[in-house]
Amino acid sequence: MSRKSKPPIALYSALADTTRCRILEILKVAPTPVHVLTEAFSISRPAISRHLRVLKSAGLVAEVKKGRENVYAFRPAKLDAARTWLETIRSSEVLADEVVEEAPATVVLGAPVAPKPARAPKKKPDASAEKPLKETAPAPAPAAPSTSQMGFDF
Repeated sequence: MSRKSKPPIALYSALADTTRCRILEILKVAPTPVHVLTEAFSISRPAISRHLRVLKSAGLVAEVKKGRENVYAFRPAKLDAARTWLETIRSSEVLADEVVEEAPATVVLGAPVAPKPARAPKKKPDASAEKPLKETAPAPAPAAPSTSQMGFDF
């Protein structure tokens, strides 16, 4: 992936929260001070300030000091980076559709994997059995399920 088509992660992270999206909807109308934004939510002013800090670091919001107030304004031009990246990804969609249509019929993307058949429970040897038991090597311990670095099972 070239530097030009790098996804704007900070922007998407900022947009991934409903409170921050609502703040942008309010700021779209007009630049607004923090205390007015706080009135529109049921969360504290410091929480609103933290959301504004995330939006500001993503470049979606500009902060202007007017006297003792901090007024925040929406910067819609910063969404162009996301739009450009999405269009780049979308233009490659045609290629992906062609590859999927040409794939052999035995390959189905996204198909569920068939579960393994269940094992029958082992029978415990009967203590009254007259045959001597064979010594067998202990069974290996089951492997821990694989997890990604993020801690999610895939």
